[in-house]
Amino acid sequence: MIDLRSDTVTQPTPEMRQAMVNAPVGDDVLGDDPTVSALEAYVAELLGKEAAVYMPSGTMTNQVALRSHTQPGDEIVLEAEAHIYYYEGGGPAALSGVSCRLLPGEGGVFSAAAVKGALRPRDPHFPRTQLVCIENTHNRSGGRIFPLETIQSIAKVCQEQDLRLHMDGARFWNACAATGISEADYARPFDTVSVCFSKGLGAPVGSALVGSAAQMQVARRFRKMFGGGMRQAGMIAAGALYALEHQRDRLVEDHENAQQLAQGLQGIKGVVIDPAAVETNIVNFEVPDDSAEAVVKELAQDGVALLASGPCTIRAVTNLMVTRQQIDLAVEAIAQTMRR
Repeated sequence: MIDLRSDTVTQPTPEMRQAMVNAPVGDDVLGDDPTVSALEAYVAELLGKEAAVYMPSGTMTNQVALRSHTQPGDEIVLEAEAHIYYYEGGGPAALSGVSCRLLPGEGGVFSAAAVKGALRPRDPHFPRTQLVCIENTHNRSGGRIFPLETIQSIAKVCQEQDLRLHMDGARFWNACAATGISEADYARPFDTVSVCFSKGLGAPVGSALVGSAAQMQVARRFRKMFGGGMRQAGMIAAGALYALEHQRDRLVEDHENAQQLAQGLQGIKGVVIDPAAVETNIVNFEVPDDSAEAVVKELAQDGVALLASGPCTIRAVTNLMVTRQQIDLAVEAIAQTMRR
């Protein structure tokens, strides 16, 4: 099976499995797990922040960030198709009691002027705007990169208006690999950043929230409240640590494979795609006549796994488990399906 459904389908490499087996462990809730501590220290250092907290998922790191920055009744500002709003089960309302002010985005990107225009007056009639969230790269826009210059201009508005700034960086490592911008430079404008280890990096479990030491102490409380306190978590943290140390640089291979896939799809009759819109490892393309589900089902029978993300839209995500040769085989399988 050529599995292009997501970069979450990756399997640990033999070397990563060995690191996990050999990891020293302790009780992480009590602060005794040396491997978790090493992972948290390393990711905080990479992003130029004081501290980090390891959690089971990116949804949890995002939702803990929201809860630690806000109070019930506050408002957060984010893009209309942001993962936090679109894919996290209504978490902002259920877990933090906040409302979402949605901004239209172009490829998931919005401007500082849009943020400024969306701010509520400080008036008892309105919710208190407290937090702005940015997603980098942007999932539903096909892995589009949020430009650092735009982030810096948004951060300036946040500073002027006494707002906090959070990054959903589930694919932050892809943004850094694609642009050459260091993790610390990209993370600098943010109060908190969520990063994921179980997507392009290929670790089996986990994400981390990074920020100031004081903010991470607050985050630890809400991690426990949300059920994310783990015990001998070093066995999974070791996979994330191995991935950070050994598998960040290879993300450019996924980007090259995504571009190869996009170029191949462009030549298939009935497929609509803009290769220029493929900036990292996510490839969105359209098929005619609301046929996305049928195309995906037929391709699965031919050994190519994709996801229908809309009636006419299909998503493919290049990842650690898919080779350049398999990309060519996938293109041929899609071409045959479209001819049928």
